[in-house]
This record gives sequence, C-alpha cells and structure tokens, in this order.
Amino acid sequence: MKKSLLAIVNPISGIGKQKKIEKVLKENLNQDLFDYSVAYTEHIHHGTEIARDAAMKGYDVVVAVGGDGSVNDVISGLKDSETALGIIPCGSGNGLARNLKLPLMPALAVRVLNQYNEEHIDTIVLNDSHIIASIAGVGFDAFIARLMKAAKLRGFSAYLNLIMREYPSYKEKDYHLVIDDRELDRNAWFITFANSNQFGYNAAVAPKAKLDDGLIDISIVDKIPLEHVPITGPLVYANHFELSQHVEMFKAHEVHVSGNIDKWVNIDGEGENIGHELHFVNHPHSLKILTRLPKKPLLFQK
Repeated sequence: MKKSLLAIVNPISGIGKQKKIEKVLKENLNQDLFDYSVAYTEHIHHGTEIARDAAMKGYDVVVAVGGDGSVNDVISGLKDSETALGIIPCGSGNGLARNLKLPLMPALAVRVLNQYNEEHIDTIVLNDSHIIASIAGVGFDAFIARLMKAAKLRGFSAYLNLIMREYPSYKEKDYHLVIDDRELDRNAWFITFANSNQFGYNAAVAPKAKLDDGLIDISIVDKIPLEHVPITGPLVYANHFELSQHVEMFKAHEVHVSGNIDKWVNIDGEGENIGHELHFVNHPHSLKILTRLPKKPLLFQK
C-alpha cells in the first residue's frame, strides 16, 4: 500500500526556491511509494492547522517546505501524532536541515524522502505550549527574530544588516536561570536553548548539541566587543564557539528562566511574545522524522 504524503508550502519563505515545488515533487518523488498532495499556507501559523488536520486524517508524512519557522509550524501540528515530519529546506537559515545534513537543493531533499528512513529526535517544549525542534533564545537573537518577523526582505543579507544596525545599541540584560537544580544569575547579551547545533547559515552556537541526547544545550553569551569579533566569528562557523571567552555552556533536562523583560523569544527563527517567565523541558525522541540513510561503512579499508 502506498504511503500518504502532504507537502505544506510556505509561499513567502526564504528566497523563492519553494515556488517550483510542484514540478520538483512530480519529477523526483517516488510515486510508486507515495500518494501525495500539496497545500499552501495563507496566514501565520496556518501550517500548524493544516498539519494537525493531516495528522488527524492519518497521513503517514507531512513535509514542511520552507525554513525553520515553517518546520516549527508543522511540528506544532504533528504533536502527539504518529505522522512523520519531512523537510524540503527552502528557507534562508535552514538550521535544522543543516544539522540533519539534508540537501539544500529541493530535488535532492525530495530524494531523501524516497529513502523513507524514519528516525526519532528530541523536541523542547516551552511553557507547556510551544514546541522547539531546533533552537530558542532570549536577548539579542530574540530581538533580531522579532525585527525579521516584520521585515519585508528575507535572507542572509537582510539578517546581517539588522544585526549590524542594532548591535551597537542593544544592551545586556539580567537573567535568573535554574538549570536542572543549579541556580545562576547572569548579565547576558543573549542566551540560547538548543536542540540542534545552530541558528542556521551554519552558525553553530551550540556545537556539542545533539538532536537525540535528551538534553538542552544552553549557551550564555556576553556582548562581544567589536575588536573580538574577528576572533569569535570564525569560531562560530568552525563549530568551536565553546572556545570563546564570551560564552558559558551547560547541558540540562530542563531550564527555568526569569527576567525576560521584553517577553520575546526566538523560537526556531521566529520571534514570539511569550512572557517574562520561561520553562524549557526536553522531550526525548518525541518527533518522528524522515532523514538520510546512514552511510554504509566500507567493508574493506586499507
């Protein structure tokens, strides 16, 4: 029996790769394996509604066609279901897809779906209501996510321009954290709570994070002086951010945060107004996902 697949397309995500998705699916999806259909989102969080309806109808796979925000909408709709998530990355950052080493070319990402390799990864639940597949944060990254949400332009250049514009004036904030049973007070530029290892764009702010280890990786970051940026920047892109003198890193099953004075949180790349008090909990192996088959080891090696 064929498996049922629904592709949910965010028509405004990223930089336009999603516009030809129906042609890409027709030419690359294994139609002996799948019966498929395509739905387009029409408003914010519409992807959650469509995914929830598809899960209730018993679809085998729901594919998010877009960026990390689109993925987050879909997983929010798949909560507590047996429906698997597929990803065709068409956003700008594509943090979760990059961590999973999925191809960023849509046609190749579709061919990964044809392999039908099911794995389970963790999710992080915030305040019992918001699900995080990749990364969340407070402070400067949440502030930038909030501005990007209202921006007309998308993509790395728009993201970088916002960072450069707002960097000089954004001040560190005071936070109280309870990391499992350990209490900390920190004055931080931003703090991230990671399931995957990066924001996107290959910027690895939690280089040791693993998607299936049952833990949240916390990175507490001071404001980096401009003269240190040429040193710290390459560490982020070389997966060695932990070597920076401006970051502390912890691992935990759950984290309480108070002092989020502006109430905004970056959730998988999207700014959301959540509140002053935050509670992050890791939910191990709670999301079924289609990903690449592991590479087979060589039988003979010299």
